[in-house]
Amino acid sequence: MANTAVADPESGLTRAQLAGRYGLRVAGERPPLGEYARRLWAYRHFMTAYSRAKVASSLSNTQLGQLWQVLTPLTNAAVYFLIFGLILAQHRNVDNFIAYLCTGVFVFIFTQTAATNGTSAITGNLGLIRALQFPRAALPITVTLVQLQQLLMSMVVLAAIVLLTGEPITFRWLLLPVMLLLQTIFNVGLSMVMARLGSKVADLKQIMPFVMRTWLYASGVLYPVALLREHLPSWAASILEWNPPLVFIELARYALLDSHQPNMVSSPPKLWALGVFWAIVMGVGGFVYFWRGEKEYGRG
Repeated sequence: MANTAVADPESGLTRAQLAGRYGLRVAGERPPLGEYARRLWAYRHFMTAYSRAKVASSLSNTQLGQLWQVLTPLTNAAVYFLIFGLILAQHRNVDNFIAYLCTGVFVFIFTQTAATNGTSAITGNLGLIRALQFPRAALPITVTLVQLQQLLMSMVVLAAIVLLTGEPITFRWLLLPVMLLLQTIFNVGLSMVMARLGSKVADLKQIMPFVMRTWLYASGVLYPVALLREHLPSWAASILEWNPPLVFIELARYALLDSHQPNMVSSPPKLWALGVFWAIVMGVGGFVYFWRGEKEYGRG
């Protein structure tokens, strides 16, 4: 009712009409999707610099510093190898189990940390959000860029592990950057979804470790998916093959591990099609979902 009342008796214009005449807009108004994407692109240098600063500061107080970016996935892989490789003897079911396991752990951690840290992308930056006006999608994108930089350092170590365990260098190695690009797009969309959900549900961050642990076991990181197929109905096994982390892990193993070729979950063309599918669906869908909540972030 207030907007329909005459605000200027001389001109006879309402408040909305006056605002339109002088180019005024509602504070924090959500721009159209195309305009929002253009504004976000204009902040690409900010996102790059901010992610580098986050990487540099995250481990600055530790004695080993950024070396932990490599030691963390290696330590996880060592623990999983002890339990699943030696104690449960899963190495008997997989050729070159060490490289198989490390590839799965390194690739899965990329998605895991993007999702987990994405839940606090908004709630952990409320001071920045309330002080500055910028597209809020820059924050979950920065989360993924931080994890990508850490993954790239880990990939150097992974390549060394693969070579030291007897795998040859093949032309398929050139496919690894393509896989990482698809996974990065997927992770950006996933991080945006988790950022919006995390801004609404305060307890989501406490639930995420249990969700990610379940996702880990369902992604063929620690043992062949064929073992799960033996205990699942056929329809559940088919759904499992669409699992995004499993798809990206299998593509990484296809690129790096010659010994894994006979034991692929699906054919390479199908895996690439699924990788492109998940990158587009989650990348675009996550962006639109986050954009629709732009006015909500930092309120309250």
